Amino acid sequence: MVLIVLFIFVMGMIWGSFLNVVIFRVSHGSSPLSGRSMCPKCKHQLAWFYNIPLFSFLWLRGRCAYCHKKISIRYPLIEVLTGVMFVWWFLVGFNFFKLVGSPWSFIQPVFWLTVGMVMLAIFMTDLLYMVIPFSLNLLLFSLALFYRVGLTGFGIMQVTDFVQALLSGLGLCLLFLIIQMLTKMIKKVDGFGMGDIYLAPALGLLLGWPKIVPGVFFSFVLGAVVGMTLIVFGKKKLGQYLPFGPFLIAGTVIALVWGGSVWSWYMGLLV
Repeated sequence: MVLIVLFIFVMGMIWGSFLNVVIFRVSHGSSPLSGRSMCPKCKHQLAWFYNIPLFSFLWLRGRCAYCHKKISIRYPLIEVLTGVMFVWWFLVGFNFFKLVGSPWSFIQPVFWLTVGMVMLAIFMTDLLYMVIPFSLNLLLFSLALFYRVGLTGFGIMQVTDFVQALLSGLGLCLLFLIIQMLTKMIKKVDGFGMGDIYLAPALGLLLGWPKIVPGVFFSFVLGAVVGMTLIVFGKKKLGQYLPFGPFLIAGTVIALVWGGSVWSWYMGLLV
């Protein structure tokens, strides 16, 4: 079992290495498939043995083999995070996100693992570069749409639930647009970036109704807590832009796992 978990972790780090390429290139307007990896500082193409996940970073002591400038810690961090995500998916998530019956007993776990990697890429691009590339939003929306259409076509998801999921995404998109227009009119700033707005339909499809409500709630709470903490410690000033994509992704993950329980608890308080 230990060897299997180790193998899964290494496979996750390999995918994490690819995510690093995706995050950097799509944030800078290029294709993830446009040639071999290179040092972002000296632009020298990396030999394959300098591109081994985590190991190469430790071997090179965090510096480029060619220009000897520091390699950002984010590269091994994303590799390790992806490895951990793969292990969690194998030990817990595979059964958590699993429907009974072929082919969905295989498709659903693979779908959620893929979605997890795309959401991690969106999380990091917005956190690092304050942008959510349209290509990543389109990929996430396409995955969610095809998945929900497939579930509906097989009779696993009710048509009304599918429509509610679409409306949830549309409603969240309109909410963000309204907030953006109001903040622009009142404070002359954008309350949300277009990347956040384009992300909303995919989150609505992934969460559906009513999980979209706790998902958005947790996103705003996390954003407020982190924002106030940064202001208190002098890292940000009041009114300064803070990327909201990471909080939307974090809120979505929380809602996927605990959203149903939170909603049932809240509705129980109203009865």
